[in-house]
Amino acid sequence: MIPADISSLDARAQLLDLDRADFEESLYEFYKAAWRFIDPAPWRDSWAIDAICEHLQAVVDGEIKQLIINCPPRIGKSSLTSVAFPPWVWAQPIHSHTSGPGVPFLHASYSDKLSLRDSVKCRRLIESQWYSERWGNRFRLTTDQNTKSRFTNDQRGERLITSIGAGVTGEGGNILLIDDPQAANEVASEANIQEVLDWWSQVIPTRRNNLDLSALIIIQQRLAENDLTGHVLETEADGWCHLCLPGRFEPERSFISTIGWKDPRTEPNELLWPERFSEEALKRLEKTMGPYIFAGQIQQRPEPAGGGIIKRDWWRLWEGDKFPIFDFVLACLDTAYTEDSGNDPSGLLVWGVFSGDTVAHPNRALDAEGRPMFMDRTYAQTPPKVMMMHAWDERLELHQLVQKVAKSCKDMKVDLLLIEAKSAGHSVAQEMRRLFGNEKFGIQLFDPKSQDKWARLYSVQHLFAEELIYAPDRPWAERAISQVCSFGGKPGPKHDEYVDLTSMGLRHLRDNGLIAREPERKLVYDESLKYKGREEPLYSV
Repeated sequence: MIPADISSLDARAQLLDLDRADFEESLYEFYKAAWRFIDPAPWRDSWAIDAICEHLQAVVDGEIKQLIINCPPRIGKSSLTSVAFPPWVWAQPIHSHTSGPGVPFLHASYSDKLSLRDSVKCRRLIESQWYSERWGNRFRLTTDQNTKSRFTNDQRGERLITSIGAGVTGEGGNILLIDDPQAANEVASEANIQEVLDWWSQVIPTRRNNLDLSALIIIQQRLAENDLTGHVLETEADGWCHLCLPGRFEPERSFISTIGWKDPRTEPNELLWPERFSEEALKRLEKTMGPYIFAGQIQQRPEPAGGGIIKRDWWRLWEGDKFPIFDFVLACLDTAYTEDSGNDPSGLLVWGVFSGDTVAHPNRALDAEGRPMFMDRTYAQTPPKVMMMHAWDERLELHQLVQKVAKSCKDMKVDLLLIEAKSAGHSVAQEMRRLFGNEKFGIQLFDPKSQDKWARLYSVQHLFAEELIYAPDRPWAERAISQVCSFGGKPGPKHDEYVDLTSMGLRHLRDNGLIAREPERKLVYDESLKYKGREEPLYSV
């Protein structure tokens, strides 16, 4: 940087020349110097950012044509790739298809709002006195095309933004940069994933100004096995350079990119950027995000080690010889009344909510004063737990199904029967109400709306990870658990009725406040919330 007290014009010009040459040679040094015009936070050195800069420079030099960068959120990747990178490319003295002020950029992201924000920051950097002093003689921004979403320079360089799914007919670029193509809160949706993949395969191939010389860059946090990164690595991995930066180092996943770069870490779980994300901070994130989301967004490995969406060792074994007293009992029904062995069977799964402190005394139903344990103030300090009480699946005709469900609900002393609101479910609900009314238990339809099976199961994953879900050691429970734990990849298990019943039941309990995560638990005892209907344990396990 040039000292402020330099007064001689000749001396200042010489220092500017030296300054300019250093910044042109290193994107990292340019980014560091430009940081004060991009973000008010203080600059922090990082080998991870240097690694990203090294790979982006290789794109500009023509060494890499297709680049994937996977890294955790909040490390400055968008500020680097979408704000600082284009001005650095335009500042290059060597003119080529990917270098110099004549390079057109096409930026795409899932969010128009974020893209516009970064575009404005990029233009402000170019218009800053710091940048103008060094490279203002190489190009100027034009006045006839200078908007938030699109601006050009007088050397035919351009920065154009679009959103995933939007049409860009007639537009293109020499460097196409896709920054976070999928929103973290929508990636569990199959429809959202497919929309991104369709856009990638149908739009992007024809947006490169030159198929041999133009560059493609994808930078994102991993969100799902079949997100855009997963799709590209599965279908066309040979043509790509992959830079992967997990938050904690995993030696078995040590990446060496096509330009010879290798992760400098050597010890398992060594941190990517300790000054920004300490081990304590990562532990908090892991608990808050849940293991699946953490594995994707932080570790760039969107499936936790050991299995699919729900891991087997997350289920807690109930070791008592009888069930605890339940606060609320919910039965969930997935209907498919038919005797055709090729179709999915109907399934019923019964869940019971009980005091979390009962776990410490699984064989004691009442306290010393004869009160159910969950009603005692001293036992209201931990989140309630959920027990898988009973499960069956069978192919039945309508009349058989209605009778079997009714018997199960009465035997289990069910408070509410929840039926998935599909065509068969409506018929069963009508028949159940006609024959039994609401005398013994309530009947309610459940509408999953537009969420698919994967999204619904993800939404209750954290309940398992926080050890809130129990099951007894019984063959019927093992059958249900095996199906749930094998679900997550594609294709999934042959039948998935227990998957639907698990997400349906736990979502209902969660949404209606009958179970809560530990941080949400209010340590307040409310006499009015006592459940009045449970006096004795239901039956032995």
